[in-house]
Amino acid sequence: MGTERIRRVFRDATPRALRTIWWIFKITAGVSFAMFLLKYTGILTWVGTAVSPVFNLFGLPGDAALAYVSGYFINVYSCVAVVSTLELSARELTIIGTMTLAAHSMVLECAVQHKTGSPVAYIVILRTLASLALGLLLNLILPGRPDYSDISALSLGDVPFFMIQGDFGVLFMSWLVGLARLTVWMVCLIFLLNILQRILYEYGVMKIIAKVFSPLLWVFGLDPSTSFMWIVANVAGLSYGSAAMLDEMQRGGVRPFDLILLNTHIGISHSNLEDLLLMSALGGVWYVMLLSRWAMAAVLVWSVRLLKPRRLLA
Repeated sequence: MGTERIRRVFRDATPRALRTIWWIFKITAGVSFAMFLLKYTGILTWVGTAVSPVFNLFGLPGDAALAYVSGYFINVYSCVAVVSTLELSARELTIIGTMTLAAHSMVLECAVQHKTGSPVAYIVILRTLASLALGLLLNLILPGRPDYSDISALSLGDVPFFMIQGDFGVLFMSWLVGLARLTVWMVCLIFLLNILQRILYEYGVMKIIAKVFSPLLWVFGLDPSTSFMWIVANVAGLSYGSAAMLDEMQRGGVRPFDLILLNTHIGISHSNLEDLLLMSALGGVWYVMLLSRWAMAAVLVWSVRLLKPRRLLA
């Protein structure tokens, strides 16, 4: 009986997991190649320079703009790659880390959140504004606020809009190898998470999980029915956890408005193991990056819960 239950789990989970993997791969490959071209042609550097003067408002040097822009469109890893080349203090690393963790991989993750019941425009505006607000607030709250009034920002005139960054063949192969590695990791993780989800339901563990996390979810303004999706988003993130989250949604046990509330929260605060550890390893203060996003997410969820905007309920 036990063997048959496991077989049924694998039989039911595999087709859905493979469909989601293919969907995620197409978006990932497309966005990744577009950003590769922007980096290769130097356009991404120009964009970072264009927005760099604004970053003084967040207590960050202009150089940090490229790290944020890279993370916003690509992923946390690209932000880390840029940040590792800069000489930033723990304060600055905490701020740029918090902002990037709140708004990164926007094209891919907004597609995932749209599939799980939230309008793309809502998610983009919410995550972008929350990210910028967190930067402003942390700059005001954290001690050691710097003075950038005497620092002249790099002029756009000093940075060409288009400038080839190296040998295309070498850079393309490096991008291709990176995509292949990411694909292998993505396939394994998405498949295993989907299997785990089915096993938890098959053996009644999901009811226990929902009960254990219900007090914390209440603080965040979330319904207990979203507990598994919340855990997956926090542990694996939106991209890797997408198959399990989509399967959970399609079971029909979560109301549409509760899905919007969940997406409001996890849009700002997810992947709180790997991504948070990456930023912490660079020198950011992990509990500030985590708690500030949790606080922002709770405020926004309760605001949406109380106001119940008609456009989101439609």
